[in-house]
Amino acid sequence: MSRVGPITQDWEPVVVRKKLPNAAAKKDEKAVNAARRAGADIDIVKKHNAGTNKAAHSGTSLNTKKLDDDTENLAHERVPSDLKKSIMQARMDKKLTQAQLAQVINEKPQVIQEYESGKAIPNQQIIAKLERALGTKLRGKK
Repeated sequence: MSRVGPITQDWEPVVVRKKLPNAAAKKDEKAVNAARRAGADIDIVKKHNAGTNKAAHSGTSLNTKKLDDDTENLAHERVPSDLKKSIMQARMDKKLTQAQLAQVINEKPQVIQEYESGKAIPNQQIIAKLERALGTKLRGKK
């Protein structure tokens, strides 16, 4: 029987280095200088904001004056007072609380509260659910 000694491994470190970020710019600069020495006519154009996310005209916008001159007041449409009163009256006739009505139509109680207080933005699907649950017509002619 032959005895084998301990196995040794010969590991040598491997160093991986990144190229310097300015290496390409230095090569270009060297090429330009060499061409100048050779007497070539060279035009160099510096690109401003190249590779950035800035627009060329980021200082001012064409729509700025339009926005400044705009005097229109915009507001969301609200629930009409006759609709909120009819929802409240139909709910009271059925002897339901806001929470119970909300559960029947699978909405949050806050939705019913907003409709009855007039703060909600009208949604035809929710109004249709309310009409079915309360058994009354809430919109249009009665």
